[in-house]
This record gives sequence, structure tokens and C-alpha cells, in this order.
Amino acid sequence: MKKKLLKILTRSLAMIIISCNLMACGKESKNTTDTVGMITIAGSTALKPLVEETYKGFKNRYTDLNISIQGGGSGVGINQVLEGSIDIGNSDVLAESKIKERARELVDYKVCGVGFAIVVNKDVKIDSLTKAELQDIFTGKIKNWREVGGENLAINIINRPKSSGTRATFRNTIMDNKDELEGLGTIQDSNGSVKETIKTTEGAISYLALSYLNLDTDNNVKILKINGIVPSKDNIVSKKYPFWSYEHMYTKGEAKGAVKSFIEYVKGEENNHTVEKLGYIPISDLNK
Repeated sequence: MKKKLLKILTRSLAMIIISCNLMACGKESKNTTDTVGMITIAGSTALKPLVEETYKGFKNRYTDLNISIQGGGSGVGINQVLEGSIDIGNSDVLAESKIKERARELVDYKVCGVGFAIVVNKDVKIDSLTKAELQDIFTGKIKNWREVGGENLAINIINRPKSSGTRATFRNTIMDNKDELEGLGTIQDSNGSVKETIKTTEGAISYLALSYLNLDTDNNVKILKINGIVPSKDNIVSKKYPFWSYEHMYTKGEAKGAVKSFIEYVKGEENNHTVEKLGYIPISDLNK
């Protein structure tokens, strides 16, 4: 009788252990799907610093997930995610502005806001420009800083390529959809290269994402007000300052698994400190 009872207890214990192992394996499998593998991301250079910094925090928690992050501009991000060559396409602008009808194949995740600033070389002796003055500068009507209250110094425009979401935002919000004069000035393909060119080019003017500007260290770069308004989070949220956009992460179809986990982390409250530290605006603040 004792031997029979012992066999029953042993079998019961074995079944319990097997059941627990199956439950644990099932849970581990789900976590593996969500946080293991490789995510490929490309597009907006304005969003790139936040993606890179956020990945560091995400990686501390999910050590088995690797992410490849490239720039190239919003147009590149949108087109590559549409083609299926990357998992996430970063963009400063709506996909509809780049690919029109096929935009419905993509799912838009707004992850934060970003402000942009008009930036000049430190030797330019003005503090503010109106939208009308900016339009005249970038259409070639104004060519010297003395025409807008500065010194006798030629204006050197540093522009962005047509694939740039930052350029599209500039055209929509500051140029009122007027085209810049083709062939005017020089073209730089990223926020980082614009920043370095502004520092070393006399009389230079361009525009940059605020996430690329650090007023404590960029002594060769000067931020201008627009219509007397400073580019700041408060002025953007209150709609006083015009030059800003949402930052989008696009996926082809609904995001799943690790891609979904990462996008949710980027836009989640836990990441708001990183968002603000780098000069972006939490999506929760813009949705108020």
C-alpha cells in the first residue's frame, strides 16, 4: 500500500514539474518573440539621436535585441520600409507627402515632437527674422545681411536635399509651400553636416532640429528667433512657434513582436526623460 501511494505521489509531482516547465517555456517564448532579434531602422536624421539614445536604455533591459540605425532622410525611411528592406522608417513628415497612394500600406506611429531652429554662423549680427524675410532669403530675393538689419555680409545658404523631412517641414511651416530657389547655396544631407558647415561658413544660414543644438557648447552657431519668438518646448506646445513637426515611425502593416515593443518603449512615459533631455517633446504633451 505504501509503495502504491509513493508511486502515485511521484507521478503527481512529475506532472506538476512538467506543467510548470511548459508554462515557463511558453512565457519565455513570448518574451523571446518580443525582445530578441534584429530591428533595422532608417530615415529622418532629426529623429536619429533619440532612437540611438533610447536603444541604450532598451538594450539594458532586453540584452538579446539588436538594432541597426541609419539616417538618409525621411524620404529614404518611408521608401525603404515600404519596400520591406527595413523594419521601421523614421520620418519628420507624413508618408502621404512622399509616396501618395501607397501610404495606406504603412502604419503611422507618432512617437514625439521635434522643434527646428533657424541657425546662422556666429558672425551674423542679427537675432530674429520674420517669415517673410526668410522666404525672401531662400527664394534669392535677399542676398546680403544688411538688407535685414545686419552688416554688409553675403548670405550663404546651406540647404537640405529634397528627400529631407526637415526641408519639407521648413517648406510647409516657414515658406508657406513656396519653393526655394534651385541651385541657391549648397546642399548638406544631414542635420549633423549642416551644423558643421554653419560653424565654418561665413554668413551662413540654415535650419536644424533642436536635438542637434547645445547652446552651452556650440559657440560658433547662433539660433535666431522667428517673428521674435524663441524656439522652445513651451512655445511649440502653445502653438506660438511655427517651425516644428511630429516625429513618425512607420511600419509596413501593424508593428509586431520586437518592433512593436521598441516603438511602444520610444513613445512610452518611461522614455519621456530621454525625450526631453535630447530636446524633443513627449507625445503626451502634444496630445493635451
